[in-house]
Amino acid sequence: MRVPIVAGNWKMHMTSGEAEQLARGILDSLDGTVRVEVVVCPAFTVLERVRKVLGDSPLKLGAQNLHWAEEGAFTGEVSAGMLLTCGCEFVILGHSERRTWFGESDTTVNQRLRAALGAGLKPIVCVGETIEERQSGATEPVVRRQVTAAFKGVPAPDAAGCVVAYEPVWAIGTGLTATPSQADAVHTSIRRVMRELYNDNVARAVRLQYGGSVKPENAADLFNRPDIDGGLIGGASLEPDAFAAIVKAAV
Repeated sequence: MRVPIVAGNWKMHMTSGEAEQLARGILDSLDGTVRVEVVVCPAFTVLERVRKVLGDSPLKLGAQNLHWAEEGAFTGEVSAGMLLTCGCEFVILGHSERRTWFGESDTTVNQRLRAALGAGLKPIVCVGETIEERQSGATEPVVRRQVTAAFKGVPAPDAAGCVVAYEPVWAIGTGLTATPSQADAVHTSIRRVMRELYNDNVARAVRLQYGGSVKPENAADLFNRPDIDGGLIGGASLEPDAFAAIVKAAV
């Protein structure tokens, strides 16, 4: 059985002191009741500070991106090795904001994914369509292309341990949310693509998250769908009580 996973993407928020306070607030709000895998993904500058707050708790630390090279003349980038020394176990890859604002492509997402796996990090690979693509009926082919490209050259055992987050671009930070049936349909499609790329065992093992304006009010309806294994949470992950409520909905 797949273990549900809820990850908080803090994006470009939180100074060191604020991040420490948020991490402590999340731990207090969960009150030791964690029965799903919970990951927090702060900005690079506060990773070590948050790691210390998490301590021996079951919460895991993740980063928001990495470069595929081990080192080199890549100003502003961060390597997998650097994330490991900060205590990271997870890393978000291919988020739509990275694709939209910073030129990341299907090809570079694949490079980052392979680098993360090679270093022993657990990737959360983001895919999703724009509003124009959904309105034109292109959701499934767009997501299929993104998943297929991301996992090119990735062995089956590695693929089975990955997380894929379906985040419709039109639902990120807009207040709009895919209905549970819309989200589940895309998740079912992603699982079908993984079955075609690999086999039934991989398709059953890979965990699929939904992301896009997930809130305590809609989390349970989304997570109750058979192919949705949790969520990648943006804005609500910055509010301890809201994030804890979403985690509890995944139980």
